[in-house]
Amino acid sequence: MKRCQSKTSLAGMHSCPSTPNGRRKSGGTHFHVRSITEVLGNQIQRLYDELYRLFGPQDWWPADSPWEVAVGALLTQNTNWGNVEKAIAKLKRERLLPARKILDCEIRRLEEAIRPSGYFRMKALRLKNLAKWWTVNVRNDRPIQEGKGALFLRNSLLSVNGIGRETADSILLYSFDIPIFVIDAYTRRIVSRHFGIQYETPYDEIQEIFTKSLPPDARLFNEYHALIVRVGKEFCRKKGCAAGCPLKKSLKG
Repeated sequence: MKRCQSKTSLAGMHSCPSTPNGRRKSGGTHFHVRSITEVLGNQIQRLYDELYRLFGPQDWWPADSPWEVAVGALLTQNTNWGNVEKAIAKLKRERLLPARKILDCEIRRLEEAIRPSGYFRMKALRLKNLAKWWTVNVRNDRPIQEGKGALFLRNSLLSVNGIGRETADSILLYSFDIPIFVIDAYTRRIVSRHFGIQYETPYDEIQEIFTKSLPPDARLFNEYHALIVRVGKEFCRKKGCAAGCPLKKSLKG
């Protein structure tokens, strides 16, 4: 599924004490979302511009269809993308990838097909749940009830056993181009280490900070999240920023 890339031009950031993995030290001040947004809005925009300048377009999410995106979003829970690619390749080889095929597939066969992704028994059940939701709620790669809005669709996905916020938002953004900002471990690490936001801040609060700081553009949210993943993997690592981490310099006031 080839993504159309277009650079959205956007316009700093002070570092706050944190542990090496990006978690704020205890005793940090908890700010109201609105206050954080007022302080960090321009800095969040500036971060996007800097990451785009450094890395360019990421062409994410790599998939041949919106359904394949959804499958990848679920299988990537608690594993790395390389393992997900292996599982999806096996589903394709065995002609099990379509949602209807997954629904009709014997559970043991499905487990073996997705074994490379880890937690394969749990994920097989979750994948069947998602396939059921998809066959009921999606036609021609678009949500049937799209007119009811993003919140309705998000809550619908969250009602599926095994679908959490990050997975639901990834599906909405990358499968359906609905402008919902995805928060993952990389995002938490970066905002904790460089923005002074506590690592344990609730998902929806961190998401609201980004959403209120950026124009509601699905292509922008897509690219921004992909760039955060890129810098998180290569530089802003769990144990600390690697040598040459661009965030150390670019996010100074």
